Amino acid sequence: MPNIKVIDQSLKQLNHIILGKEHEVKLAITCLLAKGHLLIEDLPGMGKTTLAHALANILGLSYQRIQFTSDLLPGDLLGVNIFDRDSGKFNFFPGPIFANLVLADEINRANPKTQSALLEAMEEGQVTHEGETRTLPKPFFVIATQNPSEQAGTHPLPESQLDRFMMRISLGYPHAEAEKQLLKGTDRRELLLQLKPLLEGQILFKIQALVSKVTCSDSLIDYIYRLSAFTRQSDQCKHGLSPRALLALLQASKAWALIDGRDYMIPDDIQAVFPYLAEHRISQHSASQHGLSRDYTPISQNILRSVDIF
Repeated sequence: MPNIKVIDQSLKQLNHIILGKEHEVKLAITCLLAKGHLLIEDLPGMGKTTLAHALANILGLSYQRIQFTSDLLPGDLLGVNIFDRDSGKFNFFPGPIFANLVLADEINRANPKTQSALLEAMEEGQVTHEGETRTLPKPFFVIATQNPSEQAGTHPLPESQLDRFMMRISLGYPHAEAEKQLLKGTDRRELLLQLKPLLEGQILFKIQALVSKVTCSDSLIDYIYRLSAFTRQSDQCKHGLSPRALLALLQASKAWALIDGRDYMIPDDIQAVFPYLAEHRISQHSASQHGLSRDYTPISQNILRSVDIF
């Protein structure tokens, strides 16, 4: 098994910034190593943007932060053609989408037309502007933050776009000791500046290649299928999991196994990532409702209890 200590070092740095959220930080790294896009949903002030900035710094890639607002237009994301009087031609000036990592802050405050401008970029790694297709830099990741749909001034993301996010996580309130440490410690913005890139360039590509080589037995493939079949037949689910979601579940489970130092999958890997990969696809509830309501049990947890491993 190749040395992957750099993953542990990255987790340690991130946990120094985001206190008391080790599980959520590990999920975020899992998503990026599995080549997925990440959606972070929670109430304002919970650390969504801080986590996104920390991940960008750890990756050491070119990135752009886009503050989504109600008046943001698709052209503000993709870029514009401007006429050059000297040459008599239009020159294309790329927008902030042309970066390795895009932080889409408060994505659900933009109108649906602007939200949909991200669809092609997230799925195909390219954008089409005024009839011309342009390739985005590789690797390309979108880390989006959003406030709960119950908040004023938000537009729910369309289901087609939600399906493009491999995972949705929610940070929630920190536990008492972490919050006290936050109050006593250094400003998080200063700590962000001290983060060193650990997963940049070829290191990231090599680790992602290792993820694909993690082995999955036929019995676990069957388990993944039975989980998806349950979502398609159950009245609890708004929609069943798509084939795209199944492939994402497999990749995320492999990445989780690799982070744990294994080159093979076990059932625990699937169960660890399934709720965060499935819930936003099959449920009508927001992630913050799961974390803040004591009475609500996520549908994904019911599914895991209902489907036998073997």
